[in-house]
Amino acid sequence: MPGSRSNASPNALPRHVRIPHVTVPPPRLLTVRGIAATWRVAAQVVADLPRGGVVALQGELGAGKTTFVQGMAQALGIQRPVTSPTFTLCGEYASGRQLLVHMDLYRLRTPDDLLTIGFQEYLDRQALMAIEWPERAGDLLPPATIWVRITLTANAHTRHIRVSQGGPPVA
Repeated sequence: MPGSRSNASPNALPRHVRIPHVTVPPPRLLTVRGIAATWRVAAQVVADLPRGGVVALQGELGAGKTTFVQGMAQALGIQRPVTSPTFTLCGEYASGRQLLVHMDLYRLRTPDDLLTIGFQEYLDRQALMAIEWPERAGDLLPPATIWVRITLTANAHTRHIRVSQGGPPVA
């Protein structure tokens, strides 16, 4: 049955999920000023990812998560405007290189809800996924997920961006 899982953990990945191997440098903490600098960091993250990579985006409302995804889209050559999928839950953006899927899990109630919006199918298609509010996915995110935490600073145009792999970054 689609979406059903038989693993011991109720939120563990189904056994048939193909998880891409990702090699990334040790955690990086960057200070960026402005949208263009945020987009450059996003472009570097995209360059480091194989097909089918998952990027988990954390940060307060207004921190710049969607701005980061816009930078990912630009790096892939996507011309369409990228907007927050808060109410649609998921937005798809095709490029000649790869499908970018932007998910906002803020409105999901349980990790199983992620399966109902096509998460497994996107993994199977090796789409590049950018996921806002990833903590709502429970244990469904692949171990190779790249975690990006964007933190507001006292300056309205400056952000701290921490990029890591292997679990959510420490604040």
